[in-house]
Amino acid sequence: MILTKKFSLYLALAGLFAALVLVWVMHRPPAPQTPPVTPVSNPYPASLAAAGIVEARGENVNIGAPVAGLVSQMLVKQGQEVAAGQQLFRLDDRELAAQLRVNQANVALKQAQLTKLRGQLQRLQSVEDQRAISQEDLQNRHNDVAVAEAELKAAEAGVYQVQQLLDRLVVKAPKAGTVLQLNLRAGEFAANDRSDPVVVLGETRILQVRADVDEQNASRVSLTDGAKAFLKGQPERPIDLRFVRIEPLVVPKKSLTGAFNERVDTRVLQVIYEFDKGNLPVFVGQQVDVFLALDKK
Repeated sequence: MILTKKFSLYLALAGLFAALVLVWVMHRPPAPQTPPVTPVSNPYPASLAAAGIVEARGENVNIGAPVAGLVSQMLVKQGQEVAAGQQLFRLDDRELAAQLRVNQANVALKQAQLTKLRGQLQRLQSVEDQRAISQEDLQNRHNDVAVAEAELKAAEAGVYQVQQLLDRLVVKAPKAGTVLQLNLRAGEFAANDRSDPVVVLGETRILQVRADVDEQNASRVSLTDGAKAFLKGQPERPIDLRFVRIEPLVVPKKSLTGAFNERVDTRVLQVIYEFDKGNLPVFVGQQVDVFLALDKK
């Protein structure tokens, strides 16, 4: 009996000791962890830090469909270099092509009618004795020819109109650049909606960085001092930036998620820089850390 009591006492003491050890372990401050990636260090004695996003030079061009319709042919692919005026995609043109044939047939009809009326007028004018023809009848023949000429011009204008509408269904690149994104494929329906472009085009040989400077620091931005950008996770590879312009309108910050309609309570001044891409592993849409040098005085 005594042994049982002693064993219970020792067991209780052991449990208390284990509980104390557990509490000490749980409340012990964690050992400092080495970051998996060395954070970016400030490259200047004095600078402004800003969040930036990489864009195509001159910003991305969202190319949509001029009218809603089916995409009959996609003529480019992602990453392809295109020249200004190069065809990007075609919309279904069967309805307009049929209308063009009708209009062309109408032109041929009007041309035949005009030829007939001109021949009749020429025969009347060739009569030697003009007394055999009333002046009213001759004038009516002239009027018929004038009306036929006007109808022919109207028919030719109808052909030109349909040709222009057909040409508009072949969407071309407004400038040289790289195809950054294709949002539709052949056979899919293209809506006439600016928020959903068919093709996103941009100049990628020279890229630009849109740096968001907090509005409280907007007055401290320097146009003459340097600026550097760092890709996320690559603090050892700074990118020298060239100043391009300041967009003078302070706007709500939008680069947290990249959503076009994001709104937060932080307002920023957007400063645009550019750099040569070269062999840098930089892609449009990447976020970067930007440091804007400040004059120390």
